[in-house]
Amino acid sequence: MSEIGSNSRNGDAARLVIRFEDLKRQDGSVVGGKNASIGEMISTLAEEGITVPTGFATTSQAYWQYLKENKMQDRMASLIAEWQSGKASLADTGHDVRDLFLRGTWPTNIANEIKNFYREMETKTGIKNLSVAVRSSATAEDLPEASFAGQQESFLNISGVDALLDACKRCYSSLFTDRAIGYRQDKGFDHLRIALSIGIQRMVRSDLSGSGIMFSIDTESGFDKTVLINAAWGLGENIVQGAVNPDEYRVFKPLLNDTNFVPIIEKKRGDKLMKMVYDNEGDEPTRNVPTSRAEQTAFTLDDQDILQLSRWACAVEKHYGTPMDIEWAKDGLTNELFIVQARAETVQSRRDTGAFKTYDVSKKGRLLVSGLSIGDAAVAGRLCLIENKQNLDKFVPGSILVAKATDPDWGPLMKQAAAIITDQGGRTSHAAIVSRELGLPAVVGTENATYFLHSGQDVTVSCAEGDRGFVYEGASDITTRTLDMGSLPPVDTNIMINLANPQAAYRWWRLPVDGIGLVRMEFVVSNDIRIHPMALVHFDRLQDNKAKEEIAELTAGYNHKPNYFIEKLSRGFAALCATVFPKPAVIRLSDFKTNEYSDLIGGSEFEPSEENPMLGFRGASRYYSPRYKEGFALECRAIKRLREQMGFNNAIVMVPFCRTVTEAEEVLKVMAENGLQRGEKGLQVYVMCEIPSNVILAAEFAQHFDGFSIGSNDLTQLILGVDRDSTELAGLFNEQDEVVKRMIAQVIHVAREKGCKIGICGQAPSDHPEFAAFLVNSGIDSISVSPDSFVAVRNVIASGKRLK
Repeated sequence: MSEIGSNSRNGDAARLVIRFEDLKRQDGSVVGGKNASIGEMISTLAEEGITVPTGFATTSQAYWQYLKENKMQDRMASLIAEWQSGKASLADTGHDVRDLFLRGTWPTNIANEIKNFYREMETKTGIKNLSVAVRSSATAEDLPEASFAGQQESFLNISGVDALLDACKRCYSSLFTDRAIGYRQDKGFDHLRIALSIGIQRMVRSDLSGSGIMFSIDTESGFDKTVLINAAWGLGENIVQGAVNPDEYRVFKPLLNDTNFVPIIEKKRGDKLMKMVYDNEGDEPTRNVPTSRAEQTAFTLDDQDILQLSRWACAVEKHYGTPMDIEWAKDGLTNELFIVQARAETVQSRRDTGAFKTYDVSKKGRLLVSGLSIGDAAVAGRLCLIENKQNLDKFVPGSILVAKATDPDWGPLMKQAAAIITDQGGRTSHAAIVSRELGLPAVVGTENATYFLHSGQDVTVSCAEGDRGFVYEGASDITTRTLDMGSLPPVDTNIMINLANPQAAYRWWRLPVDGIGLVRMEFVVSNDIRIHPMALVHFDRLQDNKAKEEIAELTAGYNHKPNYFIEKLSRGFAALCATVFPKPAVIRLSDFKTNEYSDLIGGSEFEPSEENPMLGFRGASRYYSPRYKEGFALECRAIKRLREQMGFNNAIVMVPFCRTVTEAEEVLKVMAENGLQRGEKGLQVYVMCEIPSNVILAAEFAQHFDGFSIGSNDLTQLILGVDRDSTELAGLFNEQDEVVKRMIAQVIHVAREKGCKIGICGQAPSDHPEFAAFLVNSGIDSISVSPDSFVAVRNVIASGKRLK
């Protein structure tokens, strides 16, 4: 048996303990990937301003010597062989091997080395009984073909020589936890050829502040232009274990280097119901305590911390040349940020980017619970609720697992599951990490799945609708499509996509689109904001006490309630703009009908009752009206924030349902009053072409706008005089009717003549890809379609079908 790998540097192989400062990433065979990475960051990334707590690591040589002097190797080999032959259970084998480590004694030379290095740390810091973290680092850890993350134990707030040596011994024994043995067996690793290094690192007082995990890639879609950060109060073990629902932040990497911008595109507050802190009085060095109401309703990190961590994530990724999984902590005494671990991300970075599957869920049953979606798949099946570890043997293979939370002991069971649902946990919890590696859809952090769901229940788990995962009653219809990006033919016409849901935008980032032709503001307002903007402006005058209570709860943490609308809307737009940046994203201003506005919280007090809202107080007419002008000002401020503070200058504004040229002038005037001056700072303003007057007076409208976007649904309705929602007249509603096509061809001709851009964002090309051929033949600049129609429309255009 070779005890030391051949990749170690000369002289390191025989050493028992090495300072982190003296380690490089190529020392993984000597101190494991985790400890080698810590040394690499300390020695090479300090010039980037990245701070990593100091410490030292025991080597694989120390591990082999511990085994040899305690005469353990033959007995270990025998125990493993008995289990592999079926003569012993995994639980008994793991227990017996771990017991060999715990009953062993430290070789004098190793114990002295650990003591000396620890005392050196005490001397340098001036702190007697310095508190350290004791972490395990397997010598085969974090290789591209396998990830051992979270399988070995870590021990926090360890102080004093005796406690340190005891924790180190327990680290050794954790190399043979049941889940670690099972994982190595599945991956084909020889249990007796892997050593364990122990990292002893100065503790960061995150028990007095917060800590978490971040990825330099989106963990679900593989979108490589964002940093994803999870954060919670206290020490970081609760996030890894999935014991709390953490805050979640996303930051857009391409704009991070410009200090004029704050490209935080998402901030979600988790409940963070408890935190892990030091316990210097009890039997254990740490304990969990409830968080205060103030901590639960506050964000763990401020914007500057979020940006600093994100910049560090980018620097670490650049240095290693691969997406990274990074643990961080903030010291509550000094307010300093630290990176405490970093390893290569092993799921999305290895995914085939040339082809991807999409899942469509239809005929959905009643929504039962929802949470964070892990993965992008969907599955229907029968539930099996497991309440605790003592009942793991009751799981029915092939079922959908429901649990409060999972930890590594649940690993063998999770491999048999069709999907996973948990009450607790964020994107970096154990349930999320394992589901991702196994390729299983999971909905985590539901808060109440174990209360509402029960064993034997048939459900559909959908992670195919964005970053929220849903559990529906019964078996829904699930359609799977595989898109091969390498087979798409080239085309001359720009093909864009229509998007509404910011959380679902990341699903489509791999599509080679030319931008987003239609961003629907209504979706963000109704799903993410939910409050009528005028109810925020005039909160104090609301008569509906129930609405006031709901608004107060949703806007908790906002001293000025309109800022809730501005921040939420701008971040929703940012998520969409980010997926195509720097290509254009055309944002349509609000186009709710009055009845739809009334359905928003507090909306009924500000909206008139109309017999025909489709042709009533909607679109451009609202923006300069005293009834809504103050609400429209919030829309403008959100877009101004998006472009000028967050940096997404690829956002184009589009005015819907603009009936007259005079109305166009009024809208542009109000926009300018609110900081959106057409042409200033590159701002372009488009107009929807969805009313016959837009076609007839296209030359006049072209003098006030930079582009047209044809809304074929409304235009067809008004040209033919047919209610598009009428079942009685459904046979008459036809976007390919000859008169509709003539009007479309006419406006395309005028727009091109006036040097004005023109595209289409209506449904016709998505429902009838051959309609796209007519548009290309008419000289249209761009066609925007639903994402699932993109391939079909592109193929039709490339083939030249129906082009005559």
